[in-house]
Amino acid sequence: MERQSSIEQALQTLKENGLKYTKKREAMISYLAKCNRYVPARELHQFMSEEYPGVSYDTIYRNLHDFSEIGILEETELNGEMKFRFHCCTHGMEHHHHHFICTVCGKTKELSLCPMDFFQDQLPGCKIEGHRFEILGRCEECQVS
Repeated sequence: MERQSSIEQALQTLKENGLKYTKKREAMISYLAKCNRYVPARELHQFMSEEYPGVSYDTIYRNLHDFSEIGILEETELNGEMKFRFHCCTHGMEHHHHHFICTVCGKTKELSLCPMDFFQDQLPGCKIEGHRFEILGRCEECQVS
């Protein structure tokens, strides 16, 4: 039930940001919410092509970037390729965190410790406006394969 309300919230965010609702957009968001990992655009395009033959890769990619810009998705670059995941903060309850990302399957694990706490003292006089921290490696399952 929680995933469905997160999807509904994402669709509401679309409308609030001037992007109209379409069944294709809902299918994209639902797929990413179900995956719960970083997904390359080509994987999403393959999934969408089964349901909507003829949908262009450019359309998928453009929507992924639009969704990322309005906060529905998170994005990262892995192995030279952009990958996207459904934003893990739901119901407007953002909490600051970072991720371990599996470089093989794209699965993520949330990290509660923020390394910026250690760097703040080393940057006197600087105004930090944002940061990003990811740990890359192989998850338990991908180490075995």
